[in-house]
Amino acid sequence: MTDHLDDAATGAGLVPVFQSVVSLPGETVVGYEALARWPALNGMNPEEVFDRAQRIGTLDLLDCECIGAAARGALDGPSTDGMLLLLNCEPATALADPSCDAALAAAADKFRVVFELTERGLLANPQAMLRKVAALRSHGFAIALDDIGAHRDSLAVLDIVAPDILKLDLAMIQAQADQHQARTVAAVLAHQERTGATILAEGIENDAHLEQALAYGATLGQGYLFGYRGARAAEPAHVRLPTSEASPAKPGTRSVFEASTAGIARRVVRKRNLLELSRHLERRTITADSPPIVLTTVQKHDFFQSATSAMYTAIAERSPLVAVFGVDIPEDLGSGIRGVPLDPADPLAKEWIIVVIGSDNCVGLIARELPGTDRRFEVVITFDRERVATAARSLLDRLPGA
Repeated sequence: MTDHLDDAATGAGLVPVFQSVVSLPGETVVGYEALARWPALNGMNPEEVFDRAQRIGTLDLLDCECIGAAARGALDGPSTDGMLLLLNCEPATALADPSCDAALAAAADKFRVVFELTERGLLANPQAMLRKVAALRSHGFAIALDDIGAHRDSLAVLDIVAPDILKLDLAMIQAQADQHQARTVAAVLAHQERTGATILAEGIENDAHLEQALAYGATLGQGYLFGYRGARAAEPAHVRLPTSEASPAKPGTRSVFEASTAGIARRVVRKRNLLELSRHLERRTITADSPPIVLTTVQKHDFFQSATSAMYTAIAERSPLVAVFGVDIPEDLGSGIRGVPLDPADPLAKEWIIVVIGSDNCVGLIARELPGTDRRFEVVITFDRERVATAARSLLDRLPGA
């Protein structure tokens, strides 16, 4: 079986199947999601194939094979110009130029192609994820974020990825409401209101699930209530998918201060005051209902003292990602804290930054040291999500894979 699994991990035996996407509440088929399956593996969960590809180093190849097979399958089956075509992709795999794949290029000309970021390794390599999203957008593709509600990472990156489609995990639709579900739905609805993104509910299998999907703001749906995988309508309806108003996910400039503080009042603050402001934001992070991503710069490793280290250790116990940037910072700071060493000449080495971004918390303390002063800093504190997201993207673009 191992040999067969290794072959499958390169795309051998791959067969795409298609699940309908319908408009809600009208239940008109408006497109399909392509799903990778391996019939010869006797019902093996596709997750095992992708896990194997990750282990043996063929994940990039497998991702491309799945996308190409899905595009060809969509073109060969019943279709309508302008229908939705959702293609799953790994967040951090290499992106081949879509114009070099004839099937994908043809599908892009005919359909409204949406690349759906799977939850596998969403924050394992933020730099690669951001660059992939930016490249996909540059080619005109929309972005969906999959399985929201199944893992804390998906909520934490909403503002960073700025997806056009928010896909609610089937557990959100099929399970009774609880605290976790309410918190997730509130975050999704808030993001939808800010950006105009479309909500898609997965796992709709009966009328009760449909009712819950509609209550949670879904205007698109998937599930066995609308037909089993593989069954395709003769002529899917054309769909006009609203485009998110959020800015595309793309790397920022090398100076986070310059990238995210234009047009906003700056204040001059002594180091002692800046330290107390920082501690306030850090304490709030520890008690956040939905743990956010926390990114901070400490200028140099000597400033990451025991009190600061203890604070970030406590934050990292709950946060999906904590990263510390500074000169001579080791890459592994322990306790799940990721370190990013900086060159002393890097503008970021003179900046003092705390970025907190998640569904409940969004704040940026963004400062840079003024030369020729006794530790005085030019400071901006902002709660504007777009500014904070810009700062987060700029920092995450420096963060290599784990």
